Amino acid sequence: MDLEIPGERRLAAAVVMDERERVLLVRRSERERFLPRVWGVPCGKLEPGETPADGALRELKEETGLLGEVVRRVGESSFVSEYRGHEVKNWQDNFLVRPLTQVVTLPEPDQAHAWLALDELSRVDIDDYNLDVVRQAVTRTSS
Repeated sequence: MDLEIPGERRLAAAVVMDERERVLLVRRSERERFLPRVWGVPCGKLEPGETPADGALRELKEETGLLGEVVRRVGESSFVSEYRGHEVKNWQDNFLVRPLTQVVTLPEPDQAHAWLALDELSRVDIDDYNLDVVRQAVTRTSS
């Protein structure tokens, strides 16, 4: 399962929720090839041999500087993207994560972050895909 199939990619996302039930969203850099300046949850491609849970925590650290602890897997998502002229099917495991550290450090100066209550998510330009990922975590949390 950890081998990448041509035309398919495995990803993992961290929906970080603090003790006040606020969700961490990060705005991507304008230099990103994929979804520049879009707000979303930390996520990215799995490394060879990496479990989805470990990948979510690694991406969280790389993208925000935060350390986290997986609370549980909340679902999966998929989308199609293009890479070097080829269509790629992306399969993403989504995890609810509790932050273990507090200070967010973003890798690019034009990025931003926000801790938002669930009724505040519309304050930023979050796309439907990332909104669905957050809703997966919230639905599983409140049920």
